Amino acid sequence: MVTLNRIYTKTGDKGETALGDGSRLPKHALRIGAYGTVDEANAAIGLVRLHTHGQMDAMLARIQNDLFDLGADLCVPETTKRNEGRLRIVDAQVARLESEIDSMNAELNPLTSFILPGGSAAAAHLHAARTIVRRAERLMTELAEHEAVNPAAIKYANRLSDHLFVAARFANDKGAGDVLWVPGGTREK
Repeated sequence: MVTLNRIYTKTGDKGETALGDGSRLPKHALRIGAYGTVDEANAAIGLVRLHTHGQMDAMLARIQNDLFDLGADLCVPETTKRNEGRLRIVDAQVARLESEIDSMNAELNPLTSFILPGGSAAAAHLHAARTIVRRAERLMTELAEHEAVNPAAIKYANRLSDHLFVAARFANDKGAGDVLWVPGGTREK
């Protein structure tokens, strides 16, 4: 369990921060950017939850917890000597997202166009969270080009953005409230 009795430590005042294994990196390091963006996605999902209830809210609550797991995974390099027993994203978390995607998608009509972010407040916030997750995924895959990154963590981020897309459609009255893109629809003739 984590105990936080002091919020400011002053240890980051010179532009470095500690990883979960105690090593330090500049705050602009790719690894810090990756898990910082995961944290941003979690905050965005917190905003979504102001507009959800029932099963949708329960799914998003689980995802918020998973995102803390993902941050914990990313803040401890796979190659650290203190790696054993560390919290890592597992394939079962990815499978749960896939199951939820399939369940929601089964109630949606097929898409006939790309969707513009919007419709309901929940859907708009879900689309915003989805784009933040995509940015986290880009940072994670870039990090993976330089250092070992848990493959399940990358799969989780990829699947989560799909989940949030389908959830946005579901939140838009099961797709009935989707705002469809009309290619060239605003051009003057």
